Amino acid sequence: MVTLSIEPLTKRAFAPFGDVVDTEGMTPLSINQGYAERYNGLADIDVAAEGGEINISWFVASKRPVPIAIRLMERHPLGSQMFMPLTGANWLVVVCADPLVVSSYRAFVANGRQGVNYARNCWHHPLLVLEDASSFLVVDRMGDGDNLEEYWLNEAMHLDLGSIASHR
Repeated sequence: MVTLSIEPLTKRAFAPFGDVVDTEGMTPLSINQGYAERYNGLADIDVAAEGGEINISWFVASKRPVPIAIRLMERHPLGSQMFMPLTGANWLVVVCADPLVVSSYRAFVANGRQGVNYARNCWHHPLLVLEDASSFLVVDRMGDGDNLEEYWLNEAMHLDLGSIASHR
């Protein structure tokens, strides 16, 4: 059995898989007579293939049993998929370049102010949360065409949840 170590989510480490959605290092625009700040260009939303449209939804996720087993990877060939946490809790992101190549898997801990935008065709695990009733705003593709491909692993990998403590 393979155990994946969890590393902090950074823009540089996640770049091969998509965008980290956060405002760190960005300069906001002052709007609403100075009572609000606006941060533009946080993610490359890519949903127009085959006439797709933007879909905005709300997910409420539950914790999975520990140890967390990685048994399924999925990707979306027709569009990106963005997850932005709304509860402020840390959560987990698992991605890979190729589900058949164990060494291509990466696991990240995202803080409750970081979202991710999985690039089109990025292999990723479905939503993994550390607290029950974790809410997320999701921006993805709606429209005709088959936009979900799943790959079930022959042998599950497990996440090293002990490594999360060092990243909080």
